[in-house]
Amino acid sequence: MRAVIAALCAFACVPAAAAASGAADAPTQTARIGTQAIGYRSIGTGRPVVFIQGLAGTIDGWPPSFLDRIAAGGHRVVVFDNEGIGRSTMRAGTLTIRRMADDTAALISALRLKRPDVVGWSMGGMIAQSFAVRHPRSLRRLVLLATAPGDGKAVQPLPDALALLGTGDAAGLLGQLFPADQTAARDGYVTDILRRKGFSGIAPAAVVTAQLGASGRWMDGSDRDGLRVGRLRVRTLVGGGVQDHLLPIGNQRHLAKLIPHARLVTYADAAHGFFFQHERDFAKRMGSFLGP
Repeated sequence: MRAVIAALCAFACVPAAAAASGAADAPTQTARIGTQAIGYRSIGTGRPVVFIQGLAGTIDGWPPSFLDRIAAGGHRVVVFDNEGIGRSTMRAGTLTIRRMADDTAALISALRLKRPDVVGWSMGGMIAQSFAVRHPRSLRRLVLLATAPGDGKAVQPLPDALALLGTGDAAGLLGQLFPADQTAARDGYVTDILRRKGFSGIAPAAVVTAQLGASGRWMDGSDRDGLRVGRLRVRTLVGGGVQDHLLPIGNQRHLAKLIPHARLVTYADAAHGFFFQHERDFAKRMGSFLGP
């Protein structure tokens, strides 16, 4: 693991090789929404798909190969930084899942995306649920990856994962994405994300602390949007890894039952980063779900 983290530090300073335009070299742009700024990237053309990042993650945490694969299916892929990360500014007051959902809605409006599909990973899946509840006419389909419900019935992180949250331990958090016996998948993920020039994969500590508070309130049922998820009528795909310690598989199974007619896809040998480990298979399933 130390070798992997050393590679992160070393490769982050190495200029990216010239390549055709794709997720690895797409420029970061800024959308101005009133006094707020949101940093984002866009690749591909076609029906838009908006990806919402998880706790402690930055825009660089999405592996380019995965985004390129989705874009190649005929989609415009948009990724962005949550509040207080990169070029996205932080507003005053308490950070909430609801507020980040409204940030998502504001970006979609600013970019004039017409009813995009929305994909949320981990905390990003909580934001995606809140967005779908609050702005049901602003999306077409919903994909929830390794996330948790907000109805007070969430399964909490296992002790080893819980101890890492909020520490800023990049090595530990990376280790939670893949089971211990999946070193090839882990190393492949690292190699992929480091194709970004100037890679920066972890959010500022103060922002992570604020995100932890927002996620905790969502999971214990304190955010009223979470109590409304069972009323969603949007077509939904839920995915998870059976060996996930950060947001155990019981969360995804519950969500698949809670949201009417939701589909559930699970991988027995995967964890929180299941859709990276099984990129080809899951991208195919997700592409089929999203359709043209």
